Amino acid sequence: MKQREITVLTEVVLITCIVERGLAAPIVRAARAAGAQGATVYYARGSGVRERLGLLGVAVDVEKEIINIVVADEQADRIFEKMYLAGNLDTPGRGFIYMTPLEKAATYIPPAVVERLIGKSSRNG
Repeated sequence: MKQREITVLTEVVLITCIVERGLAAPIVRAARAAGAQGATVYYARGSGVRERLGLLGVAVDVEKEIINIVVADEQADRIFEKMYLAGNLDTPGRGFIYMTPLEKAATYIPPAVVERLIGKSSRNG
């Protein structure tokens, strides 16, 4: 049986963006245009001050879309900024975005890409 190996990524960041339902698509497009390889979008229900603002004090459900994107440290600031601008997050109530450094991540990476990355890091180090 073939020995299985895990390629561990250590210099990566998780960008999470929370916006109103229906607003994720342009943010994901901006992230991809800035270099992100992909995104995970899922739905959630928020709560807070805004849910009490319904008609006659009746609670209003606030549906959200949550975007998760894992990117290399060196790309993180550029992609974060593009997502922020695409989502108009400088407008009150439009959403929230944050970055979390990841200690370790793993996924399939084609052998040719791994070799190229190892070669690049040995030349720089």
